Amino acid sequence: MPPMVNWFEIIDGRLCQGKADVLAPLTTPLADPMSVPLSAPLTARPVWVDFVAPTQVERRWARDVFDMVLPDEEDFGDIEVSARVFVDARGALQLHSNFLLDSDEGRRSITVGFVLRDGILFSVRSHDLPVFRLLRLRARNQPGALLDALDVLLDLYATDAEYAADALEELYEDLETTSHRVLAAGGLTDAGAAEVLARVAKHEDLNGRIRRNMMDTRRSLSFLLRQRVLSGHHLEEAQHILRDIDSLDSHTAFLFDKTNFLMDATVGFISINQNKIVKLFSVASVALLPPTLIASVYGMNFVHMPELNWVLGYPMAIGLMLISVGVPIWLFRRRGWLG
Repeated sequence: MPPMVNWFEIIDGRLCQGKADVLAPLTTPLADPMSVPLSAPLTARPVWVDFVAPTQVERRWARDVFDMVLPDEEDFGDIEVSARVFVDARGALQLHSNFLLDSDEGRRSITVGFVLRDGILFSVRSHDLPVFRLLRLRARNQPGALLDALDVLLDLYATDAEYAADALEELYEDLETTSHRVLAAGGLTDAGAAEVLARVAKHEDLNGRIRRNMMDTRRSLSFLLRQRVLSGHHLEEAQHILRDIDSLDSHTAFLFDKTNFLMDATVGFISINQNKIVKLFSVASVALLPPTLIASVYGMNFVHMPELNWVLGYPMAIGLMLISVGVPIWLFRRRGWLG
């Protein structure tokens, strides 16, 4: 089967998906069964061309058809944070943004490269992301929601903010479960505390990823505003997304405080468990100190010792040892130090 590339155009106010055969001209795309049939391809230019882990053949196709050199995915992580949004030599806007990906190892961030040129949005990503699937689903069911490439880009950022909000809600519910376990009567065992610490660490990592993604989205939107490419409803949509991100920032800050509290509480329970062990050794050492002293005195090699003329000398020494042990233990118990 020849390599295929997903591309989208606006037909009757709907975002329609097609698949272009990279080994054939763009004028013969294969319509996706979920999209509106493309009876006359290229009657409207595609507004979005999406590449998922593009091969060299697909990159060459993009260069031949659109005169576009796609960003290299291997360089995404090497780009400085301050240089992830820029205008290239051809005058195209290039943005590199992070999106959440659900995997078996948990949620992680995937960098997506966007190139906006001549009214077409090109996206390059290594995985199929839930935000992109959700955008395609909404675009099919909501005619007129997307009109051009900027609408697609802004809607991706808006959907990402909504997806981040849902992830934060799930994170809060998980933290509530963890909180009930930490603050339950009876405290935590060392094994339970270790499990809680591992879960809280994962929660904190996810919260940090979401906060970083939102900061990255804010940087991209600010770049678009500085370049004066947004106007009218685009500008209004960008400002609305920025307000949503501001509200998410305060929520992530609250979750950071909550995770730190649970972390400190769990470490406190571990310290309490360790202090109990240290307390037992302390009580034992204090209780055994007087009998050790008595035993050492009676064990000295004196010339004259009372035991020589007193049959009960050694029993008296043993009794004094027992008394010297019992008195400290009784005192510790009375003061509640053994509780």
